[in-house]
Amino acid sequence: MPEPIHRAMPKLQDLAERVERLVLRHEELKRTNTLLEQQVAALQSERDSLRSRLSAARARIDVLLERLPAGNGTQGLPE
Repeated sequence: MPEPIHRAMPKLQDLAERVERLVLRHEELKRTNTLLEQQVAALQSERDSLRSRLSAARARIDVLLERLPAGNGTQGLPE
């Protein structure tokens, strides 16, 4: 037997309110996701920059090590 109309209306109103809350939550999560994607991109860029700087520093150190005279690292060390 169908519910009386006066009982179905509050349920319909509750459902409409819940749908509206879900839509708002979805929009909020989309904005949050966009911000997080931007942060990830910025951090990836920073990581890539730091890797590049590290590689350049290692290359400079290698050049400096090659310029040291042979055996210079063992002078003054006890045997």
